[in-house]
Amino acid sequence: MDFNRPEVLAELTVAFARYEDALVNNRVEVLDELFWDSAQTVRYGVNENLYGIDAIRDFRNARPAIGLARTLQRTVLSTFGDDFGTAMTEFRREGGDKLGRQSQTWCRIDGRWRDHILHDLEIGDLLASRGMSGAVAEKQASQDAREEASEPPALGQGGIVDRQV
Repeated sequence: MDFNRPEVLAELTVAFARYEDALVNNRVEVLDELFWDSAQTVRYGVNENLYGIDAIRDFRNARPAIGLARTLQRTVLSTFGDDFGTAMTEFRREGGDKLGRQSQTWCRIDGRWRDHILHDLEIGDLLASRGMSGAVAEKQASQDAREEASEPPALGQGGIVDRQV
């Protein structure tokens, strides 16, 4: 199996960039196009777990179109063969201080890249859900900051797409 063939990685990079642009600009029709039209599609959001494309569509159509802007960091895209890839990124919402993480599983279906599984998580919410506060949360936040400052993998180890949206 080929890993990160340049032409396949370039195609996934375009699909990922389209997704991010559609997300922050609330282009619901593009988001809908990029998700696999299946009951098997899963979206774990910051505050919701959605199973199936219908639930995802309902969420997208009901969500307010404000507060969507974010800055991406440490984005790594990887492809496996011609038809499967992953996108991992960290993000911060505009005006916010929480670090978020997003992972996506992409598959080429009927000749087009589709997001099959998406998972968003804001780290501050995760720490609170685990009962971490005070010194424990500060220690975890410090560890997260050290990880942010470390070097991401080299381009040959995955597609790096550090950019701001």
